[in-house]
Amino acid sequence: MIIGVDPHKMSVTIEVVDTHERLLGSGRFETTNAGYAAMQRYVKQWPDRLWAVEGANGAGRPLAQRLVAAGEQVVDVPAKLAARVRLFDTGHNRKTDALDAHSIAVVAARTEGLRVLVEDGELEALRMLTDRRDELAHQRVQTVNRLQRLLSELLPGQRKRDLSAAQAKAMLATVRPRDIAGKTRRRMAAEEIADLVAVDAKLKKIKAELKAAVTARGSHLMDIYGIGPAGAARVLADVGDVARFADRNRFASWTGTAPLDASSGEQARHRLSRAGNRRMNHVLHVAAIVQIRHDTEGRAYYRRKFAAGKTPMEALRCLKRRLSDVVYRQLIADAHQHDGADPGGHCGAALQSSAVDSHPLIDTSDQPLPEPANPTLRPESDPVKDLVPSTR
Repeated sequence: MIIGVDPHKMSVTIEVVDTHERLLGSGRFETTNAGYAAMQRYVKQWPDRLWAVEGANGAGRPLAQRLVAAGEQVVDVPAKLAARVRLFDTGHNRKTDALDAHSIAVVAARTEGLRVLVEDGELEALRMLTDRRDELAHQRVQTVNRLQRLLSELLPGQRKRDLSAAQAKAMLATVRPRDIAGKTRRRMAAEEIADLVAVDAKLKKIKAELKAAVTARGSHLMDIYGIGPAGAARVLADVGDVARFADRNRFASWTGTAPLDASSGEQARHRLSRAGNRRMNHVLHVAAIVQIRHDTEGRAYYRRKFAAGKTPMEALRCLKRRLSDVVYRQLIADAHQHDGADPGGHCGAALQSSAVDSHPLIDTSDQPLPEPANPTLRPESDPVKDLVPSTR
């Protein structure tokens, strides 16, 4: 039996169907402990059950993780697939919680290879640390912006780019306003500097935690020039098990670095993809910028593309596409190092991809092809030599 789950903050709506999509039951339950217990009592009548949760990495994560911890079988249903089912249903694309639960259950009944959730406390902790680090980074940007505004009013014409707490203290020490407005600005600037010092300390601590956690999982993503502890942790947290991607092209489509085919008639062209995981796309963007600024193979590749007639942005996108291959290859190499299995078992997976490969065949699908597989990156992974093309 398949239980489609439409999760919300305060409630969840479920629909139970069999493999022939016949309705067997439905209900709405609160997300409290009492509501969860009532839902579990209700579904006990179907002992052979599979939970299909929409957005198991988003709004449905708390419930999905709770079900996995309880030993339930849970699959993740992408919201895009559920929306397609609802669009072609006879309900004229009307959207209610009950219809959403129905479409989620139908997707699970018709679709093979949905991502199966597994209990991995270390990966969940890594994901929480990464999210916390991103929140602190955003908080730091806001603090610096407020501090810059106050200092520009206290010291006109002395605005400094990439302001640090020590530099702000030195600048603030040079001004002694006498009016009430100036004194208030100086006091507020001092408070912002104190906040900046505190945020920097937290960021430094969490960076060390992320580095230790990434290393403990046997990952060598930090060997790639331009990817630090935060970027490597984001890759591991969002990818989970690399086996769910059939090949490097599927991975590039998921990261939003694969151009979309927009050919028509005799005209063959591709356009920029704005789909995919934007956080992963940002990690690759930062890595590409860092490689361009330093003497790396990535810079040489970027310059060749620029010399061939590409615009700077087009050359940058080409480099990001190549770095997506490098990250995928490193994930496969880490998995291969641990399992001792041939990564060629994954369709299209190879250890020969690099930032200077020839242009691959691009698949325009925005969805990975997940497969039920055991996690491939374990804490006890042995060290593996650097296989990336970007040397320091």
